[in-house]
Amino acid sequence: MTGYGRAEKMIADKSYLVEIRSLNGKQYDIRLTMPSLLKPYEFEIRNILNEGLMRGSIECVITISQNGSDKSVRVNKGVVKAYYKPILELSDELGLSQENILSALLRLPDVISASTEIIAEDEWNFFTGALNDAINDLNKHRKEEGKSMEDDLVARIANIELQQAAVATLEPQRRIKIKEGLQKVLDENVGKENYDPNRLEQEIIYYIEKIDISEEQVRLKNHCEYFKDVLTDKTIVKGKKLSFILQEIGREINTTGSKAYDSDVQKCVVLMKDELEKAKEQILNVL
Repeated sequence: MTGYGRAEKMIADKSYLVEIRSLNGKQYDIRLTMPSLLKPYEFEIRNILNEGLMRGSIECVITISQNGSDKSVRVNKGVVKAYYKPILELSDELGLSQENILSALLRLPDVISASTEIIAEDEWNFFTGALNDAINDLNKHRKEEGKSMEDDLVARIANIELQQAAVATLEPQRRIKIKEGLQKVLDENVGKENYDPNRLEQEIIYYIEKIDISEEQVRLKNHCEYFKDVLTDKTIVKGKKLSFILQEIGREINTTGSKAYDSDVQKCVVLMKDELEKAKEQILNVL
């Protein structure tokens, strides 16, 4: 969601400059700075930015400079009078000179303003073109960043699938090791002659079924395939959906680890979790 967009256009004697910066953010948050000339259109400007950018921490700075012709100004006499009395009283209390009090008043906020309060409708329509150009420029940067993120996420899922394939290879041997381990414990602590082999076989089968991870592996494979499908579809906003799929992937990985009872499978689980956490960090940057 990071990017920078800039557009500058001139109409008549005015030059409009729009600069937009975007940083990663879970929600849409905008800080808008613009001249008073555009204040009547603030709601429309915010809507255009929202529709064009959708998500992220946005900073938009709009400046207007007037070229060529003289720029008429207006002195706000009411504001000057409001400032004058307390400043005069303060200068008397402090024993300060009042020679330059007028020049000081003219530098105070809102004393001098442009005589034109709003721009004409045709200028507004022209300005929206500059605003949309800046949005498109920023979104171009976002797309470039998005391609890099897509490649990284595909690689993370591929690494998870690679470890899942390793788990599938280890699974038959895992069952044998668990069965042999249980028999060894009984032989050492109970003795072969003190238990029924047939009953033991039934209990071992029941136990191995309880720790079977085949269902988890099937669901994990399906989640990984679904993640790649969503990642490559044409939907613009997909970050939350991808995040939910990663949660499901994490659930299957955790269940596999809790049922494993095998050091080699646990190593694969740890590697899958590492790739999953990196993918989750990256998803925070996706719209």
